[in-house]
Amino acid sequence: MSDKVNAAVDALNARLDAGAMEGSAKFVVRGEGAIIIDAAGARVCDGAADVTLTAAADVFQAIVEGDLDPAAAYLSGKLDVAGDMSVAMQLGRVLN
Repeated sequence: MSDKVNAAVDALNARLDAGAMEGSAKFVVRGEGAIIIDAAGARVCDGAADVTLTAAADVFQAIVEGDLDPAAAYLSGKLDVAGDMSVAMQLGRVLN
């Protein structure tokens, strides 16, 4: 995994409340790796999840840093979502 993904895991865990997520979400960062977010927090992993969100590294970084709302990224076509949209929406609330 890349340094960007590892740094993102640390940043996500600092923002997430333990147990705040119901279900699981996977962020696939093109060219960098994948992160799973669930009730246990964020970790580098490319396993199965309820929803998969795919974005370029710069879009992902902006979401992690709080500079880009995940819903806005999705609506503008910068973020692809496959799977359970209710989990994706929950993740957006957890990250804001």
